[in-house]
Amino acid sequence: MKILVRNLARTTGEAALEAAFAEFGSVQACNLVMDTDTGTSKGFGFVDMPKASEAKAAIQALNYKKIDGNKIRVKKVEPKSNNTAIPSDDDN
Repeated sequence: MKILVRNLARTTGEAALEAAFAEFGSVQACNLVMDTDTGTSKGFGFVDMPKASEAKAAIQALNYKKIDGNKIRVKKVEPKSNNTAIPSDDDN
């Protein structure tokens, strides 16, 4: 299950984030979103946990928990809806 983690301190690294989630089960991947200009964290990232039950436990336990002084927000990543219109031949 892919998990979105928001409101991270800019100083929180991937190792700290992974360690927090690893308390609840196996972590397949952990990625912070980085600013390409400054090389610093943008304050959010993603964690992939292969077992849904472990991911749900992590979400419930870590949502609004303080990590590095910031109260993080944690939720399951919802799949994008496909609301794009398909052009018809008449549109050309």
